[in-house]
Amino acid sequence: MLTSRAEIILRSIVRQYITKAVPVSSSSILEDCGLDICSATIRNEVVRLETEGYILRPHHSAGSIPADKGYRYYVESLKDVELPTNDKFLIRHLFHQVEKEMEEWLNLTVAVLSQRVQSMAVVTMPRQTQGKVHHIELVSLQDNLVLVVLILRGAKVKQQLINFEDAVSQPELTLISNRLNDAYAGLTRFQIEQKLFNLNPDEFKVRDSLVKMMRGEDEQESREPFFDGLHYMLEQPEFHQNQRVQEIMQLLEQKKLSKMIAPPAPFNRGVQVYIGQENASAEIRDYSLIVSQYGIPDEAVGTIGVIGPTRMAYERALSAVSYLSLVMSTLVAELYGKAPVDKDE
Repeated sequence: MLTSRAEIILRSIVRQYITKAVPVSSSSILEDCGLDICSATIRNEVVRLETEGYILRPHHSAGSIPADKGYRYYVESLKDVELPTNDKFLIRHLFHQVEKEMEEWLNLTVAVLSQRVQSMAVVTMPRQTQGKVHHIELVSLQDNLVLVVLILRGAKVKQQLINFEDAVSQPELTLISNRLNDAYAGLTRFQIEQKLFNLNPDEFKVRDSLVKMMRGEDEQESREPFFDGLHYMLEQPEFHQNQRVQEIMQLLEQKKLSKMIAPPAPFNRGVQVYIGQENASAEIRDYSLIVSQYGIPDEAVGTIGVIGPTRMAYERALSAVSYLSLVMSTLVAELYGKAPVDKDE
């Protein structure tokens, strides 16, 4: 545990390095932290911080650079960080201006987040762990050719053609669809398969079609996430070396971001921070990742996050990710007809 003086000095080092991207000298610490101590005392505290792994110094006469452990201590010391009220109002206003479509929301989310944090923002499409039936419609196309229209929770629409043994009229199809809606509304494909329900041959064909479409949706791999702000990240001093640029470009080209930003824990509305070596994926252990899940637990969950160098503006990133995850959770809840998440206007 650090002393209060050591903590003040460490916070000064982290803040200055995040802002200036150059090693922080003892004289700069003394000027910034406002402690009534001499420069020799500052140097002694810096040596202790280095010995305990909170900072790095290329050599004894060099300034200080935060290590992963120092960034972690700094992040844990940030309490109740929030966006300014005016920023919240502006974000809400922007979301009210776009069309009420998921892709529009996701594109706006990464644009706002990347601009706010000046780094790369990433968001995944909310996915259902298991699709659930919202509505079934049967449409007569020819005498015995029927279009099965399946609407899943979250407004996803699936369609499939099936052939009945005999010709069937549209009023007869409406009766079948009403019967199946009564039986299957709100169920997953597993629940449909397990449900004991007397079906005639035509209804059984529709039921098999529903299960097949839902299985395809459940097993579909996640779409590549939406991202924005790569140019902000590449402008950082850490990316003046071509190797770092190649690393991040490879991540994008190999389409690995979805798995990398997925939090390992169950659904949690809280913001999670992974710094450097804390990241599970070896490819991003020189980076920091700030993520939060959004959506409706057990129904539709996505992930929103920021990836950038460990020298990240954590306070801005934490507040922006937290608020935008709240906004997206509210929008998804409204889309699914659920009670909205507590709004913070």
